[in-house]
Amino acid sequence: CVVSMCSLLPYAVNGLQARTFGVWTLLSSVIRCLCAIDIRNRTLYHITLFTFFLALAHFLSEVFIYHTAALTIGVMAPLMVASFSIMGMLIGLQYLEVEALSQKKKKN
Repeated sequence: CVVSMCSLLPYAVNGLQARTFGVWTLLSSVIRCLCAIDIRNRTLYHITLFTFFLALAHFLSEVFIYHTAALTIGVMAPLMVASFSIMGMLIGLQYLEVEALSQKKKKN
């Protein structure tokens, strides 16, 4: 099972849900690796940023809305990774905007 949710509510997780969450995690990691390779691709950068927002929203909703997970280290770790990654990527987004403007000025 993914994270520590299975130890909290093992009856609430079936094989299909576990595999779906696993595939979602794999897809997110592939997108993030592709962004790391081509960091200047603005579309890919925005998609990657969105994956961190999705992860943050997912874990926050499991803790505070659905109450299917507790604030243990297994849940706190992805919350912290998503939060710090969002902050870092928003700072990096400003750099991409400045770089795009300088590229336009060079063409003119």
